[in-house]
Amino acid sequence: MTVKEVTDIIEDLAPLPYAESFDNVGLLVGSANVEVSGVLVTLDTLENVVDEAIELNCNLIVSFHPIIFGGLKKLTGKSYVERVVIKAIKNDIAIYSMHTALDNVPQGVNAKICEVLGIKNPQILVPQKETIKKLTTYVPVKDAETLREALFNAGAGNIGNYSNCSFSTKGTGSYKAEENANPTIGEIGKTHFEEEAQLNVSFSKIHQARVMKALFTSHPYEEVAYEVITLENTNQNIGMGMIGDLPKPVNDISFLRDVKQKMGAEGIRHSQLLGEKVQKVAVLGGSGAFAIEAAKASGADILVTADIKYHDFYKAEGKMIIADIGHYESEQFTKNLLVDYLTKKIPNFAIRLSESKTNPIKYL
Repeated sequence: MTVKEVTDIIEDLAPLPYAESFDNVGLLVGSANVEVSGVLVTLDTLENVVDEAIELNCNLIVSFHPIIFGGLKKLTGKSYVERVVIKAIKNDIAIYSMHTALDNVPQGVNAKICEVLGIKNPQILVPQKETIKKLTTYVPVKDAETLREALFNAGAGNIGNYSNCSFSTKGTGSYKAEENANPTIGEIGKTHFEEEAQLNVSFSKIHQARVMKALFTSHPYEEVAYEVITLENTNQNIGMGMIGDLPKPVNDISFLRDVKQKMGAEGIRHSQLLGEKVQKVAVLGGSGAFAIEAAKASGADILVTADIKYHDFYKAEGKMIIADIGHYESEQFTKNLLVDYLTKKIPNFAIRLSESKTNPIKYL
C-alpha cells in the first residue's frame, strides 16, 4: 500500500477542501508513491516522534497538526521545524496532516470530544461558508436523463438526507457552428434551434472535479454551456465545533470537574460560574474564541474549548460559562480517532498510536 492509498482513505473521512484557507494540509514531506511499511499517528510531529517512527519501522507519520505551517526558506536545522523535516527526509519518512479538514467534518475532532464527555445529538456549531456549489447547464431534452444520472453518480444532487435532487425546465436553445466546429447536432454555418432542458444541481465543493468530469464526458455537445456558482446556503454538516445535550442537567461545578477528569486537564480556566444547571454544551477543539457568539446564540450553557484570552472571558456576559481546558487537552483524543478509523479501514496493517509526549505546556 502506497502513501497515497493511505492518505486517500484519510481524505474519505476528512476531505482536504474542507480545511480552512489559512491551513497547510496534505502530504508535507515525502513521496506519495512510496510503499508504506507502517503508519504512526500523532497529534504533533516533533523530533521524538520521528525517532519513534524510526524505531517502529513506520515510514509514514499521520499528524493532526502540520509541522510546516508557514513557509520554509532554509533547512539548516536552526529551528525545531527544520530539524524535524531534515530528520524525516534523511530517514525516508513521509509526513501527512489533515488538521482543520478533520475539525470541520461531523465525524471529526469535535465529535470525539462529544463522545468523551457524553454529549448527545451533537450538531455543527459554526457552519463553514461557501461549501455548496450549483451547476446550471443546457442539454438536448432527449439526453437530459442520461446527463442527470451521470451527475448524480459523480456526487451532485445531495441535499442533507436527500439524494438525486435536481430541477429542470424546457426551452429552446440556439447556436451556429462556425467553420472549424464539429457539431453533434446541426450544420456548419446555419443557426440551429434545439429543444433543450436547463438542468440545475447542487453539490459539495469536494466533488467539483468529479462533477465537472461527468458533465464534459456525458454531455453530447462539442462545446458545453454551463455555469458554476458558489451558494451562500448553510451546510449543516460541515463546520467548526459542535453543540449538544447532556443526558440530564448537572451542577456547573460538577460538570467542570467531570470535564477536567475525562479530558485529563491539569486545570480549567473559566468565566464566572452562574450557579445554574448545565445541559446544553458547546465544544470546539483547539483555539475557540471565535465561536463564543455562536455558542451564546445557540443557547449553550457552557462552551468547552481552549486558548481563550483575558478579554474573551468577558464575552460570556453572564449568559453562559466559557471553559478553557488547554489546547492539547482539547485535541488529544484526535489521534485515537484516527487510529480507530485507519485500523477499521486497513485491518492487518501496521497502524501505531504514538506514545511520544508532545504537549509543550507544563504546569507547576
